[in-house]
Amino acid sequence: MAEKYINLKHLKFLLHDVYSIANLQQYDYYKDYDQEAIDMTLDMAKQIGDTYLFPFYTEMDKNKAYFKEGKVTVHESLKPAIQAIAEGGWISAHESYENGGQQMPLALMNAGLFVFYAANANAAAYAFLTQGAANLIKTFASKALIDAYVPKMYNGQWQGTMALTEPQAGSSLSDITSAAELTEEGHYAIKGQKIYISGGDHEAVDNVVHLMLARIKGAPVGTKGISLFVVPKYREENGEFVSNDVTTAGLFGKMGQKGYVAAHLIMGESDNCRGYLVGKEHHGLSYMFQMMNEARISTGMMAAATASAAYYAALQYAHERPQGRHPSNKDPQQAQVLIIEHADVKRMLLFQKSIVEGSASLLIQCSLYADQLNVASGETKEQAYLMLELLTPIAKSFPSEFGTHAVSMGMQCLGGAGYCDDFPLEQYYRDIRVNSIYEGTTAIHGMDLLGRKIMLQKGAAFKLFVQAIQADLKTAQAYDEVKPYADQLGQRLKGLHELTMIQVQVAMNNKPEVFLADASLYLEYFGIVTIAWQWVKMANKAAEILAKDPTSKEAAFYQGKIATMQYYMAYELPKTLGLHERLLSDDKLTLKLDPTYLD
Repeated sequence: MAEKYINLKHLKFLLHDVYSIANLQQYDYYKDYDQEAIDMTLDMAKQIGDTYLFPFYTEMDKNKAYFKEGKVTVHESLKPAIQAIAEGGWISAHESYENGGQQMPLALMNAGLFVFYAANANAAAYAFLTQGAANLIKTFASKALIDAYVPKMYNGQWQGTMALTEPQAGSSLSDITSAAELTEEGHYAIKGQKIYISGGDHEAVDNVVHLMLARIKGAPVGTKGISLFVVPKYREENGEFVSNDVTTAGLFGKMGQKGYVAAHLIMGESDNCRGYLVGKEHHGLSYMFQMMNEARISTGMMAAATASAAYYAALQYAHERPQGRHPSNKDPQQAQVLIIEHADVKRMLLFQKSIVEGSASLLIQCSLYADQLNVASGETKEQAYLMLELLTPIAKSFPSEFGTHAVSMGMQCLGGAGYCDDFPLEQYYRDIRVNSIYEGTTAIHGMDLLGRKIMLQKGAAFKLFVQAIQADLKTAQAYDEVKPYADQLGQRLKGLHELTMIQVQVAMNNKPEVFLADASLYLEYFGIVTIAWQWVKMANKAAEILAKDPTSKEAAFYQGKIATMQYYMAYELPKTLGLHERLLSDDKLTLKLDPTYLD
C-alpha cells in the first residue's frame, strides 16, 4: 500500500452526500461552487499536500526549528510550503473576488485545511495562523492598517500571530499587564512580554505581524480594559524596514510540533516598540474572540487531521505486518496472519476511524453553519448562529481529546515499532497532544459549554440541537441496518437532556463552582453524543445510497460507514452511562477536597 494520510473520498462524501454544500450556490456569493469545482479544489489541496507538505513531515521534526544568536531558523521546506499555499489562493480563499479572494465556502476551505494539516500541520499551521490574523485586521482595523498589512499577509510574504498569553496570566486574560501608551505621533508605545506565541518569529517570511492584547494607560481593570494592537516585528519607514523593538528571547522546547515555533517575545525593551490600535479602545478581547473562534475550529481540524494521518499509517502497517495466528490455530507450522485479521486490531482501527471521520463530519457541519451565518438571513441565519455557538466547544475539544486516544491506539497497533521513530506514530502522538491546550484548555471549553452555551438565549441553542438529532433519528427508522443503533442514541439523547435540565437547576440554586466542578465531564458526555449523531447522519446517507445501488463498486465504502457507526454505538456511546451517573451525583469531591491531601 502507498503511504496515505487522508481519504479524499470521505471528505467528498461529507461535502456532497451528507451536507450537500453545492446547495450554497443559491447564494450569489458562492454561485461558482458546483460539485465539479468542489472536487477540483480538494484535488488541488491534495497536490499541495503531496508535494510541499507530507514529504517533509518527519524531517521538520528531526531537524527542528531552533534559536541561536538572536535568530530563529526553521526547516528549509517551510518557505516553499507557505508560498505554495498562498499562491494556491488558500490564505485568502474566503475573501471576495474584489479583494483578491475566491469566495470559497468555509466548508470547502476547511476541508482543504484538513488535507493540509493531515499532510503536515507543522508547516500548514503558519499559513492559516496568518489567515486568522489577517481576517481580524480586515474586519476591525482602519483602512490604512488593512492596506498596509492584509495584502502581504494574504500573499504569504508576512506572517500573522495571536499574541495573548503572558507569563503571569496564562489563560486568565484579565490579568495581562502588557502596556500601551498613546504618543503625540498617534501610535502607541508598547511594552510587555508574550509567551507561547506560535509562529512568533522565523525567516521563512519577510515580516511577522502580531495581533497583541495590551492595556492602554489608565484603562479599566479586568477584561473591559483590554485593547488590540497590530505590532509588527519590523515597521516600514521611508520604504525601508527598521526594527520595531520586538525581540525574541528564545523558543520553547516543546514535546511535539518541533517544526512549528513557539516564541517568547519581549516588546519595547529599548522603548521603541510601536503598536497600532485596532478598532476602539478597550474592545480588544471581543475582537480577538472572532479569531479565537475561527482558531478553535481550526484546532479541531488540526487534531482530527493528525489523527487521520496516524490512522492511515497504522492501517498500512496492519495490512503489511504478519504476526501470530488466530487463537483457534495451534499449529506453529502454519503461516502467520496479517495483524489486521486479529479482532482486537480491527477494534483499535475502528476506534480510530470512528473518531477521525466522526470529527471531520462535525467540523464540516460547523463550517457550513459559518457559511450560512455569512450569507443567509432570517431564521436560517439565526439557527446557524445558535448551533455554531453551541457546537464550537465540542468541535475544538472532542477531536483534540479523543484524537489523542486515537493516535495512541494507532501506536498500539504497531506495538514496539510504534514507539520508535522509524515510524511516524510516535511523532503524531507528540504532535497531537497540544491541541487540547491550544485555544483554551478542555476545562475552559467545558465551562463555556455548560456555563454559557447551554443557557444561550434561554436554552434555544440546546433545543435546536435536540431537534436536529431527533430529525436524523426519524430518518434512520427507514433503514434496518441503522434503526436499532439510532434508537440507542435516542435513549442517550434523552439522558443528556434530562441531565442538562438537572444541571440548570443546580446552577440556579448554587454558586457557579458547584455545577461547573465537573464541566469537563459534561463536555465529554455531550461530545460523545454529538459524534454519535454524526455517525447516524453518515449511516443514513450510506444506507440510502446502498438502497439505490447495492451492487455498486463503491458498496464496500458505504458499508464501511454503516459498520463504523455500529461500532461507535456498541463500543463508545455506552461510555456515557458512567458519565451520566457521575454527573448526577451530589458528591462534589473535587470541589471540597483539601489541597493538602494531594501532598
